[in-house]
Amino acid sequence: MKNIISIIILVCIGLPSFAQNDAITKYFQQYRDDERFTMVSINKKMFELIANVAEDEVDDEVMEMLQEMDGLKILTTDVNPQAFYKEAIAKISTHDYEELMTVRDKGQNIQFLVKDQSSGKIVNELLLLVGGEDEFVLLSFVGKIYLSKIGKLAKNMDIDGIEHLDKLDKD
Repeated sequence: MKNIISIIILVCIGLPSFAQNDAITKYFQQYRDDERFTMVSINKKMFELIANVAEDEVDDEVMEMLQEMDGLKILTTDVNPQAFYKEAIAKISTHDYEELMTVRDKGQNIQFLVKDQSSGKIVNELLLLVGGEDEFVLLSFVGKIYLSKIGKLAKNMDIDGIEHLDKLDKD
């Protein structure tokens, strides 16, 4: 009986940490097949393959980051972006994240949030939310992320929405 109670307590304590990730996953799943959105989902295996194939073309810092990435999800649209931004803010609780930076520039709201920051330089998840007149972007990077190198990685990836990561290098 004690073991069952202990297991229930551990599960209840652990659920809030999974709930945030589930909220992001559910948000992506909700719009996965919606033609208004562009969705990109890259898993750890793909990052490993990219690292192996691009070995000669990418510098060592970017190579190291690619090998330590667990996943990347990007959801973008230019259809009614402000409404989707507000919906994402409402559905995805950002309480488990620490705000790294907020940028309001030319009608765009850009939020950089990090999770499980192990030091000032490395985080386990980077969440980017962009809402403006022209676009909505929800980006979730998971893995060992070096904040000082993320802009360099973004410059080497040609994916819509990822260019906002350059702002981390500038600020």
